[in-house]
Amino acid sequence: MEQRTPLLLREPPRSWALGLVVSLAAVLLTTLIAYALRGVAPAVSLGVVYLLAVLLVSTYWGLGLGLFTALISALAFNFFHIPPTGRLTIASGENWVALGVFLAVAIVASSLAQIARARTQEAEARRREADLMAELARVLLGRPSIDAALPVAAERIATALELPSASLRLGEAADHPGRLAIPLSRGESMVGTLVLPAGIDPESLSRVRDRVVPGLEALLAAAMDRDALVRASVETEALRRSDDIKTALLRTVSHDLRTPLTAIRAAAEMLSSTTISEEDRQELRAAIVEDSERLASLVDNLLDLSRLRTGTAEPSRDWTSIEEVIEAAVDDLQLDGGRFRLSIDDGLPFIRADSAQLERAFVNLLSNAARYSAGEPVSVRARKVSDRLVVRIVDRGPGIPERELDRIFEAFYRGSGSASHSGAGLGLAIVRGFVEANGGQVSVESLPGQGTAFVVEFPLDGESPSEAPLPESAAPAMR
Repeated sequence: MEQRTPLLLREPPRSWALGLVVSLAAVLLTTLIAYALRGVAPAVSLGVVYLLAVLLVSTYWGLGLGLFTALISALAFNFFHIPPTGRLTIASGENWVALGVFLAVAIVASSLAQIARARTQEAEARRREADLMAELARVLLGRPSIDAALPVAAERIATALELPSASLRLGEAADHPGRLAIPLSRGESMVGTLVLPAGIDPESLSRVRDRVVPGLEALLAAAMDRDALVRASVETEALRRSDDIKTALLRTVSHDLRTPLTAIRAAAEMLSSTTISEEDRQELRAAIVEDSERLASLVDNLLDLSRLRTGTAEPSRDWTSIEEVIEAAVDDLQLDGGRFRLSIDDGLPFIRADSAQLERAFVNLLSNAARYSAGEPVSVRARKVSDRLVVRIVDRGPGIPERELDRIFEAFYRGSGSASHSGAGLGLAIVRGFVEANGGQVSVESLPGQGTAFVVEFPLDGESPSEAPLPESAAPAMR
């Protein structure tokens, strides 16, 4: 909870004229109060009433006006209350003593009030500085990066110091007309620079150098160390994931590449035998062709994944018909025509994409759906939904467990239901890579035992044509 400074101990107003008016009014009011009390107290004891005016003025306007109030209070006390009244003279020695005591007490009270006010202002300043350091710690150490935190921290500094502006920068910043650069260092090395307006008053500048800068240096150094640790952690995590990928790749190479090579080698050796029949020879030749195609597909997937990971799979975009891409992918699979049921709306807009990359993506999606559909037809539905082109590929297979939905697009990941199917776990990773490289997105929906739906979406340009535009070279010349 915020602590509030007592009203009389806050920073005094700058108007001495107002203070003078208040001083005279307070003495006048006190004189009237003393007159009202003459019937219940001796005249010489009424001087204590004037101390209220002295304390009020000295506490709120400082020692100077407090002493002035004490002086005119002594004069008013003498003129109106110490016999003979109506004159600035004193008839009795004891009245001289009373007046002297009053004046001394008034001066001491005024001085003590000034000291109390000064200490209160100092405590308030230190409280604001402590609040500023706590706020800077929250900003500099709580933001995701130090670059994002510097402008906010500079704004907090300017507000706390009541400055028109402030700037906080990493490294060194030179002085320029209109601004003052205060270096922030850690030991022998500079960590940053606090830039303030050049017109800052000397007292505030001294307070900044002595009380704000040391804490700011420590916080800035801690924030830089935090950023360095975060970067090191990210690099370590990246290296760890890279090692995992390398390990998975070696396992893939050692198993998925070796298996078709072993089958090809065995079939080739058996072909050289003179004891096998011509029918067996035909089967061996077919097996060699099949394993060769499987090996080529695996190598292609590895190359595609490598290009996606290194950022070299830059798409060559042009107006592309999603219907033609899907039909080409179905033809590439060379499966039974009844395995896929296509439902593609007429007049679908074209999208700007690399048709070869999308064909590769849909080949992987369709082959994956056909592999797990248990012989049931795979439904392929393409339509326009609002400002997007949506393709849904639905199989009637066993589905995917919910715990695996977030991982099936990871490279080399093979789900629990893939044990009975060959594959290196690259197909869906390549699907996501090629779809996202062409501005789309792919997601999966699945209920165990009820099948799986892969959803591919592409944003539509407002000027998307419903048929492919002619190349510029084929356009008719203007006459």
